[in-house]
Amino acid sequence: MSTELLVSIGIPVLLIIVGKVLGSNIERRHYESIAAREARFRDQPAFSTKHSNTSRPVRSASLATGSVVVSVDHFKRFVSGFRMIFGGEVRSYSSLIDRGRREAVLRMKESQPNAHAYLNTRLETSTISSTSGNEGIGTIEVLAYGTAVHYDRAP
Repeated sequence: MSTELLVSIGIPVLLIIVGKVLGSNIERRHYESIAAREARFRDQPAFSTKHSNTSRPVRSASLATGSVVVSVDHFKRFVSGFRMIFGGEVRSYSSLIDRGRREAVLRMKESQPNAHAYLNTRLETSTISSTSGNEGIGTIEVLAYGTAVHYDRAP
């Protein structure tokens, strides 16, 4: 084997391995951050319904929003390329969507942190840029919004 061939194969393989290790580490730390922040808001639920099931008087209500833009790492893009060839669920993107949704809901709650509940919560997902071949960066935006409700008496 010539060194030119070794370099032309070795560098992409090395970059994929580094991408896998770093991407997994970043994703793990993000999930840890999400879990800690979700624990902090455990007593402040977000409902998709328009009305709460409580008879307590509402002191105030305001719009709560949170959004996040998440990019696909190169390793996940590489792995998803194989899945697109053979078909089936692209599991490498499932965690990306999950992290985006959970982060957007947390940011919504953090925008109105003293609310007792968040009613009529909605999630919207949009593609900001897509990849064609090796050009561009695949990113998604997740927007969470709802009505932050403050009751006269804490639940």
